[in-house]
Amino acid sequence: MAEKMGEKGKARHIVLIHGAWQGAWAFAAWLPLLRASGWQPHAVDLPGNGWPPQGRQEASLASYTAHVAALVERIAAPVIVLGHSGGGITASQVAQALPDRVAGLVYLAGMMLPTGMSFIDLVADVQAGAPEADLAGITPWLVHDAAQDTTTVRPEGALRCFLHDCEPAAAAHAAALLRPQPESGRAMRNQLSAQHFGRVPRVYVECRDDRSVLLPLQRRMQQLSPGAACVSMDCGHVPQLAQPALLTALLLPHLDALLDSHSAGEDAASLSFPSTLTS
Repeated sequence: MAEKMGEKGKARHIVLIHGAWQGAWAFAAWLPLLRASGWQPHAVDLPGNGWPPQGRQEASLASYTAHVAALVERIAAPVIVLGHSGGGITASQVAQALPDRVAGLVYLAGMMLPTGMSFIDLVADVQAGAPEADLAGITPWLVHDAAQDTTTVRPEGALRCFLHDCEPAAAAHAAALLRPQPESGRAMRNQLSAQHFGRVPRVYVECRDDRSVLLPLQRRMQQLSPGAACVSMDCGHVPQLAQPALLTALLLPHLDALLDSHSAGEDAASLSFPSTLTS
């Protein structure tokens, strides 16, 4: 298949990492818009998440990172790595492993967590400052298996928490594609350093009507890991399905800036992003 080319005649690559219970299918509605804009997207299926060929392999931050890093190394060009939801943890660790190959990170309502902090730790941190806030997200809609090592999302929970602002037929289709998620692939903590991860510039796409990674959690992550440019959208947890055209319009100037600055040899501290855009 011929690669799509950017304005300067070079393929522009973006690796897309899904979150818990999902698969590469989570980006299907967005892929045509990325390709039409000159980007070559690579949507991955993480190990252990139920999708072949590695659906039954170990689900862990180490296995996720190795799987995505192998893809990044096969691409003969710098890449943008985007993590949706829990995929943000893997995106960070890939940048830690391959800072010279990753031109930039994008967190799409993603878990941009500091080193050593889990998402559960983040929720507890925010809850401590706002005891009355309902930060449960998808948790009330999870069903544990008998061994307590895998969770499944109840369909009504997916529709209410993940997909409430998506077109109904598309939302129902996405809810039906969710798979059981090993808890080992959710209880993860990054190990990051300023010398590696800290060299890679970041963009955070915050979703103001997110019912899963709620806005106070997104804002706290941006405080705890400062320096990311922010794109703010009035949407729920999956803008790539609910508002793919708007997501493309708002995010592409940042993607171009990330890749162009990397090609010019600029580091994260000197990168000049476009003006932050809000829907």
